[in-house]
Amino acid sequence: MIESMTGFGAGTASKEGLTVSVELRSLNSRFVELNSRLPKSVQARENDIKDVLRKELQRGKINILVQVERDAEAEPGLTINEEAVRSYTALLTKVRDTAGLTDPIRLDHLLKFSDIFEAGEATDTDELEWHLTVEALNLAILQLKEMRKREGEVLARDLRERIRLIGSGCDTVKRLSDERIPQERARLTQKVADLLGEEKVNPDRLELEIVLIAERLDIAEEVTRLNSHLEYFIEALDGKESVGRKLNFLVQEMNREINTIGSKSNSAEIARYVVQMKEELERIREQIQNLE
Repeated sequence: MIESMTGFGAGTASKEGLTVSVELRSLNSRFVELNSRLPKSVQARENDIKDVLRKELQRGKINILVQVERDAEAEPGLTINEEAVRSYTALLTKVRDTAGLTDPIRLDHLLKFSDIFEAGEATDTDELEWHLTVEALNLAILQLKEMRKREGEVLARDLRERIRLIGSGCDTVKRLSDERIPQERARLTQKVADLLGEEKVNPDRLELEIVLIAERLDIAEEVTRLNSHLEYFIEALDGKESVGRKLNFLVQEMNREINTIGSKSNSAEIARYVVQMKEELERIREQIQNLE
């Protein structure tokens, strides 16, 4: 079953006053691109988060947002850097004395220095936060993949219909091409007769010319290869693997065969069907850019 590369997924996990929320947004990309916005408490685990995503998603630009919320009673996970507090207090006191001021050193002065707080060593709270992050991430991945799967089903139906239209056009072109051989035989015979009048026409020479024309008009090989590509395209849609790159290659091969058919046929009626097939193929090309 094919999947689209666009989608959204969200997951939330909570325990002991701690809540972790994860949002995933997926867009088109030739490869896996992971962009993350993480709180400081989770940044050390960024590579672990990306490893989880790479195992589940083969293509797409994935934007990851992780948010952590704690109840008022929950531990903040920070400790005081006592040495920094003493150093800043002494420095501020020296500045005050140098300036000849008498104002006391207040707490709000010290809070301007962010490094008086530091993350504590790994605790049970840290492990709980990571556990909840993984749980929320897996929920978001499931939701994202479900949405991508639903969009993929819609795309697959559209692609099947367009492949059917190309196949129908190919059958029509083959029939018209086969009808042209006897038509060209009659046309060439009449043209030679008109040019030579009563003179005798060399049947061997005429037959040779007809054979040469038939070879130039013959599109049997191109039609066979095109039909083979169409069948393989449908098989790929029914497969379980990531098919975006494979389908893109098949579209290139189909385009090559259709172009050759158009150039060999040399018929306005056939050219009309060739144009229609190329239009459907271009729509297919645009659609598969969104497939994983």
